Amino acid sequence: MKTNEMKLISVLQALSDPYRLEIVKALADTAEKTCGTCTNLNIAKSTLSHHFKVLREAGLLKVRIEGKHHYYSLRKRELEEQFPGLIEAILQVEKERW
Repeated sequence: MKTNEMKLISVLQALSDPYRLEIVKALADTAEKTCGTCTNLNIAKSTLSHHFKVLREAGLLKVRIEGKHHYYSLRKRELEEQFPGLIEAILQVEKERW
């Protein structure tokens, strides 16, 4: 997905789920992670994969495929260009406020 194709409503909708917020926060602190090593969420692998798909389709994540492994990273620079301050605001949200 190109940066200019990202829609604010899609990004906000993707971020409306607490699990997806947790994934974004985990990816914000690292270059890239696999689906299984990203968070300590106690949810089924299929559910976790679904959340990654929603975030990817909204334009929040990019994926690098190496063999059978998918490495995800947060598109911080692109998101900051398109929606200045959004990622920083999201990262400041405390869990109790979800």
